[in-house]
This record gives sequence, C-alpha cells and structure tokens, in this order.
Amino acid sequence: MLGKMMDQQLLISSLIDHAARCHGRTEIVSVETSGEVEVTNWSEVHCNARRLASALTGLGLPPETRCGTIAWNNRRHLEIYFGTSGAGFICHTLNPRLHPDQMVYIANDAEDRVMFFDRTFLPAVAQLKDRFTTVEHYVLLGPRDAEAAAMLDGLQFYDELIAQGDADFIWPELDERQPSSLCYTSGTTGNPKGVLYTHRSTLLHSLAGNHPDGLAISARDTVMPVVPMFHVNAWGVPYTAAAAGAKLVLPGPGLDGESLVGLIDGHEVTAAFGVPTIWMGLLAALEKTGSKVPSLTRTIVGGAPMPPSMYTAFRDKYDVELIQAWGMTETSPVATVNQTLSQHAKLPQDAQTAIRVGQGRALFGAEIRLVDENGNTLPQDGKTQGDLQVRGPWVVHTYFGKEQHALTEDGWFDTGDVATIDPDGFMVIRDRSKDIIKSGGEWISTVELENIAIGHPAIANAAAIAAKHEKWDERPILVAVKSDDVGETDLLNFYDGKVASWQVPDRVIFVDELPLGATGKVVKLKLREAYADILLEGTT
Repeated sequence: MLGKMMDQQLLISSLIDHAARCHGRTEIVSVETSGEVEVTNWSEVHCNARRLASALTGLGLPPETRCGTIAWNNRRHLEIYFGTSGAGFICHTLNPRLHPDQMVYIANDAEDRVMFFDRTFLPAVAQLKDRFTTVEHYVLLGPRDAEAAAMLDGLQFYDELIAQGDADFIWPELDERQPSSLCYTSGTTGNPKGVLYTHRSTLLHSLAGNHPDGLAISARDTVMPVVPMFHVNAWGVPYTAAAAGAKLVLPGPGLDGESLVGLIDGHEVTAAFGVPTIWMGLLAALEKTGSKVPSLTRTIVGGAPMPPSMYTAFRDKYDVELIQAWGMTETSPVATVNQTLSQHAKLPQDAQTAIRVGQGRALFGAEIRLVDENGNTLPQDGKTQGDLQVRGPWVVHTYFGKEQHALTEDGWFDTGDVATIDPDGFMVIRDRSKDIIKSGGEWISTVELENIAIGHPAIANAAAIAAKHEKWDERPILVAVKSDDVGETDLLNFYDGKVASWQVPDRVIFVDELPLGATGKVVKLKLREAYADILLEGTT
C-alpha cells in the first residue's frame, strides 16, 4: 500500500461541533415570537442541540423519524436543525404560509411523528391536529405555558423536553448518505413534492457554496437570514454559518422593512439573505428612517429575478452590493451565484449592472446546460435561449416516497426555467417555461417587462402575464401596484426605447397588491385566471 488518508463521514453534527469548538463565544441573536431579543452563542446552541438529540432518542423514535417544524427563524429552530439530524432523525420544515390542506398533506405524506411549533402557530396546529394522522408528539417552542396546554391535549414544551436530555450526548456515527432533512416544493400546481437531503449533500452544498466566489461567509461576518428557515433550509445559511463560525441574527416573525433596519443597525449585520420583495420593503424603510445601514456590505438575493433598479438603488444610495443567486428546492438550493470576474471591473457601470442582475456562474460541483425541445445541447453564446438543466451531488435524484427518478435519460434535472448562458458561464433566467409569452411565434420575456416597470419611480411591484389574443395568440399585459400616481399611457410610454415596440404590453391593470405565494413569489396562475381573457373582444 502506497498510503492512505483518513476516512470520515460528512455529517451535520460535525458542523455544530466545529462551531462550538472554534467559535463557541460567537453570538447568536434571536428575535422571539414575543418580540423579545435573546442573545446566546454557538456553544449554548451546541449544548441544547445535544440535549434535544438525547431527549428525542429517549422517546424511542426509530432512525430517520421525520420531525416536523412550523417555526420562524429563531434560536430553538436552529437547535432543532442540528439536534434532529445529528441524532439520525430527519428535520422536516413545513411552510406555515401554505394552505391548511397542503400543510396537512405534507405532514401526512412525510409521516411526521414529532411536530415542533412556535406559539404563533398554536391555534393552527390545534385546529389541524385531528387531521395529522401520524404525529405523536406536539412540542411548543418555549417554556411551560398553561394557556397553551389547555388548547392542545398532551402538549409538551421544548424547554422542558431538552432539560431531560444529556448535554454530553454522543452523536451517533451515521452513514453520510443517510437522509438528514426534508423540504417540500411550494406546490403551485398539484400536490407539493418532497426533496430529501442527505448529510453528504448538505455538507457538500455548504462547503462548495461558500468559497469567495460563492456566498463568501466568514467568521468576521454577522449574517442575517431573512429567508425563512422553513423555506429550503434558509438556503443552507444555518449550516454554512456554523461551518464558518459567523455571528447569526435570526429575525423571528418581524420581516417588515423597519424591523430589519433596526436589526441591521442594532447588531451591525454585514450580510443578509432574502427574496426581492424583502429588499423592496427594506429600501422603503431606509427612505423612511434615514438609515444608511453602514455595516451592511452585501445581500444575497434569490427566489426571483432582481430588478436592475433595485440593484442600482442599493449600490448608489447605500453602498450595498446585491448578489443574485439561483437555485430551487431540488438543488438544496444554491446552484449559481453572481460573482463577477476581474475583466468586468473595466466595464462601464451600466454594463456591470447588466451582468450583476443575472443569476451568475455555477458553483463548483453544480453543472448547468441549455437544451432545446428535443434535448439537444445548445451553445453558451449569451443569446441562445433554452431549457435550463442542472446536475450535481446536491441535486435531487428521486422525490420523497416516489420510485421513478426525476431526471432526464442522460441524468440531468430539468428546472422548468428558460435561460441563456454566456461563454464565461454566466447564466440569466429569461423566464419560467410556463410564464414566457409567445406572441405571433416570437418569444417575449416577462422578466424583462417586469424589470422595466419596477424601474418606474411610481411603481412598487409588477407582474407581466400572457393574455389571449385573436390575432397573435398571446399578448403581454402588465399587472402593477402603484407607489405614486401614474396612468396607463405614461407607464406604457416608459417602455419606449427599452424593448422592441411589439414587445410593449397591450394593457396595464392597476391593483392594490399582487398575489404572493408561500415563498414570497408572485402567483401568476391567479393573475392568468383573472385576466387571461381581458384582450378578447367583448371582455372588460
């Protein structure tokens, strides 16, 4: 034998062990459902995670038991992330913004046996309890609460549960390919589907995603994941922060702009993570409060394309860099991050902005490609549009409980996005395949139309959809929310010179608000149901 290297399993327990061992005194700031702010550290989170693992093991739960959570971003939820998976169970985060019927479907499909939940969600859990067919243990995230106990028979309390556990609990030696956490797709069409992550896929996602051209979280950062921990494991930030030893600020239920400004300034947050609607709210709050958020250096934007106007506003007014990332539940979720190359620094500012609002380059470990309708690979020339596919060690192979795998014949996952990729590997999402508009045989990007509209100073948000047309089959219309007075003609004139004249929307419908789904994205299906026939003769 010429030699050999150590062989250690890639386990989630190693992340929290490292955080406690090397960064134990680094603070974890947690906003509770009561509004109280609690400050703890990685050492205490590690201790409580071990106590939880010990207590759950003491309940006699078999390996790979699904432990559901319905909770905000807070300290106890963080402990559950590590305590359940580290003990060999599966942390299953449920999105409380889903319809109750979908919540019931997901919990029953996962066969959850434990349900952890914040006080906020006690009424909903009490109402749905009889429909949860497999849950045996209901645990309120907090100390004993007599009022809560009266609302739910057999209710247990998290603080009492972990008090029964052993702080010196020894993590089991698991197989790194054992499942560790479970997340469901948002289920905008049909029932949600479960994606089962493993210890190995989670560790690889956390490590590969955090190099300097990735999320770039370090021990010097104070990180605020505004993206909920019930949404694709908060984009993996809790795991990455533990590996890096970063300070965490967990914002709890208050995700409005003014609350976030207070946390950023109060705890000197350097990096934050969230969807575009969150950052639009933060911009409005910054204007109102006058804060310049001097500590904030960057925000990672995902979940939907970033409007160029939002990028320039943060850059020019607050010296904050917005970094677009892309992924989905099926990709753990981060697959690409938009970090620029040295050659881009020489470009004019407008050209740099045009690059920065795309979804960026694939992380090491993730591969992306474009194919046509016949599965033929398309060129990476920055112009040719095609169906985006991805593969890698943290990409889904088979959905939870399903026998048939989710991949193409040659082993790629079809994302449902339409994109371009340039020669340097920079990818831009042009549209969702189900949203893109085909007018008279020509494609029109709804993303481009929306970005232009949001760039108008009197528009707070906008969504472009296809409406039926007698001559052209489909034509674009715009559904917009005003922030100031503007008329339909003025808004349509704003498109002059920005897109070809035939791509300008035929109509603008002003509404008080856009329908948002459970992950903060606009639900275009509802808009199509309401306005798809608006251009047909005789409709109003």
